[in-house]
Amino acid sequence: MSTENYNLYSHFRGQVTLHANKELLCTSDGRSYSYSDIEERSARIARVLTDLGGSAGDRVTVQVEKSPEALCLYLACLRAGLVFHPLNMAYTASELEYFLNNAEPALVVCDPKHLSAIRQIADSTGCDHVLTLDGDGNGTLAGLADEAASDFGVVARQKDDMAALLYSSGTTGVPKGIMLTHSNLLRNTEALVEAWGFTDADRLLHALPIFHVHGLFVAIGCVMLSGASMRWLSGYNAGQVMRFLPECTVMMGVPTYYTRLLANDEFTRELTGNIRLFVSGSAPLLEETFVEFESRTGHRILERYGMTETNMNSSNPLDGERKPGTVGPPLPGVEIRIVDSDGNTVATDEIGDLQVRGPNVFVGYWKMPDKTAEDFSEDGFFNTGDKGRIDEDGYVSIVGREKDMVITGGLNVYPKEIELFIDDLPGVSESAVIGVPHADFGEGVVAVVVPENVADVNEHDIIDACKVRLANFKVPKRVVFVDELPRNTMAKVQKNLLRKSYSDLLN
Repeated sequence: MSTENYNLYSHFRGQVTLHANKELLCTSDGRSYSYSDIEERSARIARVLTDLGGSAGDRVTVQVEKSPEALCLYLACLRAGLVFHPLNMAYTASELEYFLNNAEPALVVCDPKHLSAIRQIADSTGCDHVLTLDGDGNGTLAGLADEAASDFGVVARQKDDMAALLYSSGTTGVPKGIMLTHSNLLRNTEALVEAWGFTDADRLLHALPIFHVHGLFVAIGCVMLSGASMRWLSGYNAGQVMRFLPECTVMMGVPTYYTRLLANDEFTRELTGNIRLFVSGSAPLLEETFVEFESRTGHRILERYGMTETNMNSSNPLDGERKPGTVGPPLPGVEIRIVDSDGNTVATDEIGDLQVRGPNVFVGYWKMPDKTAEDFSEDGFFNTGDKGRIDEDGYVSIVGREKDMVITGGLNVYPKEIELFIDDLPGVSESAVIGVPHADFGEGVVAVVVPENVADVNEHDIIDACKVRLANFKVPKRVVFVDELPRNTMAKVQKNLLRKSYSDLLN
């Protein structure tokens, strides 16, 4: 057995010790937290979680607003060897019921306003402990942490021990639990710190959510492994971003962040004078956005490619050509190949199925060994479901998504889940959910519905029903009605034709 401690926090701790009195983060309202403040608070929270019976490998389900205290909760789970299971605040009670039943957490931490509903779900799943934490850092978890000892160390973890469990729905409509290990997160963060040149002199503008790989593992990981600092925003607000950009050296965002900045006349070249790097990911960056951003600021946005199952796979270079429309070469230690339907590697610039292998790739789906085996090749490459090509310089381009996933505002939406819900509504015969271009979100969700009788159902009824049962980012922005869905000779719905027909619907 390896003697190396793969616990991600043990590697963060070197910077914590080195920069104990340095500011790690400062909120938009000026509350400052040093590395030692975060170290102590995370230790107290780790003590609370373990005193309540949490032990290494147990899941901790977390659905809370972004806050410094929520960051400490994530770090506490790492150092205690607990498995961090973050959930979007937008998930509804019916969605949460599935997640808790499947993840079987030992503890749940939720926003106080959702306590009643979540306690009921937790009780039904056999979870004994439900704590609260609000966006201001208050709640029963905070109260217990105030009284807890701060002498908690770091639990040793092995290479394949799970650090986080994130869920990503699939084409079947059943969410899949993605098991990310301490080694996955550590090795990928090390590669990113090197590739993007992070040092303790950097200050990151952190406006991303922390229930998602981008804001949680990429942004926070790069900062803590390099000894950098953060301006910590509770959410994305273009005005706040422009206010704090001059003090920062790096900004990470989804394409929507950059299009909203460009839409503001007050966003000028002078505001970006101190920035050394703008990073974009979680959704495709339009070439026109790349070009306009460079024209306005002089900065070429660095686009990279990742997914929940793999963290980051490739990146345009820090030094060297950043090609618009590409996601750059593979990161150090990561292999990317493009194959045909028979698994044979295709020629340069040919389109095929994109596969990934490396220390960043997850170990499998929670409780789904058959699905895990299905999604990996015999020689260990993960089938991403993306269509791509690699040019003569080794730069990867993503040209489509085999699984019809919609990415709206950087968040993944899987059509089958929404279709199953809409198809069960009164008056609906069948539906097809697609993503179409949206000026702000990149893609917007649209439902194409075949009604049983036109008089029995309308657009507002379907949207209102979706709002009750689905997270808001999954709710269709428009519903259109058709007599029948276009199908090929195999009776499969031709969503490409629907996307073409409604490409201008949201713009």
